[in-house]
Amino acid sequence: MTGEPRTLAPFGRRAARVTANESIGAYRLIRALDADGPRDPRPGQFYMLAAASRWGGGDDERPYLPRAFSYARARADGALEFLLEAVGPGTERLAELEPGEDLMLVGPLGRGFDIDRRATPLLVGGGIGAAPLLCLSELVPETPVLLGFRSAAHAEAARLFAPAEPGLATDDGSVGRHALVTELLREALDKEPGAAVYACGPPPMLEAVRALCGERGVRAQLAMESGMACGFGACFGCVVPTKSGYVRLCVDGPVLDAAELDTALVAGAGH
Repeated sequence: MTGEPRTLAPFGRRAARVTANESIGAYRLIRALDADGPRDPRPGQFYMLAAASRWGGGDDERPYLPRAFSYARARADGALEFLLEAVGPGTERLAELEPGEDLMLVGPLGRGFDIDRRATPLLVGGGIGAAPLLCLSELVPETPVLLGFRSAAHAEAARLFAPAEPGLATDDGSVGRHALVTELLREALDKEPGAAVYACGPPPMLEAVRALCGERGVRAQLAMESGMACGFGACFGCVVPTKSGYVRLCVDGPVLDAAELDTALVAGAGH
């Protein structure tokens, strides 16, 4: 687990007024003004999100619980940005939010990335896992970024990193390299074996990063995902095994040192 101090969430849910909701290829980028929240969330921390007027109703009265999202950017005025893909009842309702509506949130929660200033950082993201790497790249500018996506539509998210130009890989070869992002990582580590890797993405990608960095003796930190119901350690829904015992990702993570894990393929995870 990381030793980086974390920003603690204020008690209770609060409303953040949505100011923008734009299409970024296959994703939505939602900006909301969190006027009463902390101004210093740490990259890798997350928020529990729900749509104020669109939650707990409709077909089958779903969704029941808020959704956990790493933030993509935090502005000095309190504006937060979240990257999401509409893949189910919860994310569909969030994706439909319009400027002027309220986004209900709790956060920032968990422990984020612990930046090792002695090593060259290397950021590796897959799909929606690009989000926490965006705020991390702004904290550590001129850092190499490698991103993997399913298609060109998903890879539109890479333009959020401008003026940087991330290395790109896509599953279908529609943009960038027709490869897995871990192939780009392997090549990057050949050139910079002393790098420190910071990664977020789907569990198979994180497992490949963990295994590769383990082989190379490279320190890696993984922003992981597991089913979360509360976000503050009460429900034990996000428990994952480590070499030193079970931890709750919402309070002991979501960022964990890869060396603490036998596998990054944990039950209940998925992007």
